[in-house]
Amino acid sequence: MAKLAGVSQPTVSRALRNLPGTSPETRERVRAAARELAYIPSDRGRALSLQRTHRIAVVVEELTNPYYPELVEPLRRELSPHGYQVVLVSDAPKSDRLAATLADGSYDGVILTTTTRRSTLPSELTEAQVPHVLVNRVLDSPDSPSCAADNHGGAALVARLLADLGHVRIATIQGPANTSTGMQRAQGLRAGLARHDLRIPRNLFVRAPFTHEAGTDAALRLLSISPRPTAVVCGNDVLAFGAMSAAKSLGLDIPGDVTVIGFDDIPLAGWPIVGLTTVRCDLSQLAHRSVKLLAEQLEGAPIRGQLQLVEPVLVERATHGPPADSNTLPARSN
Repeated sequence: MAKLAGVSQPTVSRALRNLPGTSPETRERVRAAARELAYIPSDRGRALSLQRTHRIAVVVEELTNPYYPELVEPLRRELSPHGYQVVLVSDAPKSDRLAATLADGSYDGVILTTTTRRSTLPSELTEAQVPHVLVNRVLDSPDSPSCAADNHGGAALVARLLADLGHVRIATIQGPANTSTGMQRAQGLRAGLARHDLRIPRNLFVRAPFTHEAGTDAALRLLSISPRPTAVVCGNDVLAFGAMSAAKSLGLDIPGDVTVIGFDDIPLAGWPIVGLTTVRCDLSQLAHRSVKLLAEQLEGAPIRGQLQLVEPVLVERATHGPPADSNTLPARSN
């Protein structure tokens, strides 16, 4: 094609990609040659010549949690102007092949969204010199760059709200302890309540997977304890939806009989039929900062261990209120 257009091979490459350094006349000549030769661009060939694939792997364990699809879209929007495509990669639990897959040259960089606190995957990527960033998760030993919500601060906002409302008997359903979200949100809630001389009894603290079913089962147990808790704080919105389902199945009014609060503010939480009071982390800001950390690495900047926190906001909707006077289950009709 270069010979037919009367230009060099690098000029062909620049002209086909509309990069600076080629005149409109040259670009038209190259395109005419491409049409004559029925040229089809090859991503593989471009990757080999440029040592770039222009693909970023976004690693997720599962997409059944609606939080992750909502996170992927702003990541895609942030990466697109940089010329990168998003490829979703499943992080199967206990997979020992994932690091090799991510480091085989198929991707220019990696975004990790479901990493556990002691995962070795980030260090394996560092050793393989694969640019990467953790999003929404933090390691116990943060050698890799991370961007996450200020989970401690967000949980403290919930604690202050409950204290101001007059709640004393407070239960919580938190996520798995091997995740930074599960650990930090629980720590932040306990510390925030302690500032108001409040505590969560051991029998009112439950850990569960971040699923609706787990939230329902945990809340059924908690709401059957006497005296019943007047508030249930959940480690994410999906757990909170489960807690709301449990309360409704027991004939309890929300928030008249029990307050339910979530974390994340996924779109479903804001639907009028749900109206969940929750903690919001701006996913657009989270994606912007995360992609910036990754882009700096792709340009050669060493930023190991850098942690950026996005400030959360308490979103007050319809599932919180003062504690009920009565602590007995209402009569249920058969």
